[in-house]
Amino acid sequence: MIIKNVSLEIVCGVTSTIPDMDKPEIAFAGKSNVGKSSLINALMNRKSLARTSAQPGKTQTINYYNINDLMYLVDLPGYGYAKVSQSEKEKWGKLIERYLTGSDALKAVFLLVDIRHGANANDRQMYEWITANGYRPVIIGTKLDKIKRSQIQKQVKVLRESLGADKDTMIIPFSAETKQGRDEIWELMDKLCGIEEE
Repeated sequence: MIIKNVSLEIVCGVTSTIPDMDKPEIAFAGKSNVGKSSLINALMNRKSLARTSAQPGKTQTINYYNINDLMYLVDLPGYGYAKVSQSEKEKWGKLIERYLTGSDALKAVFLLVDIRHGANANDRQMYEWITANGYRPVIIGTKLDKIKRSQIQKQVKVLRESLGADKDTMIIPFSAETKQGRDEIWELMDKLCGIEEE
């Protein structure tokens, strides 16, 4: 997709009602320091649309980015950050769950996992949560530039096995530095949302 305009249109907090949107939505989930904001900025060709932070756990709301008035990219709160209280984590968890069960426009959930380490217990829980809500997550292996090319296939296998994902689950290695994987993610998002390239 050629990005003509993009704006942060709705911010939905723990007490907000999940809005009823009139355009298809693609949601992005991932733990706090997995590089979600960097991925969103890379997809949008913007430097600081999504706030990247040295302090993980910054995204505490569901953020709806309107892209070209054709679709919404929905940024879900980062999970698994240790310095947040248990009650706060539970609130975010409930917010994410309300979104997954309450959005009629949601087409797919992209789950970001650090390609260097594979999935941890939080990632597995999120993966199971997404599938339990009837979605088939697309896995994005972030921080691709931090591993050697020769390690990619091995790490993709580690990701698949550590998540307990089946062989048909799509895994896209991605680097916010080199933008490798960006076009593949856009192609898939366009297809899922039924958007024809102009």
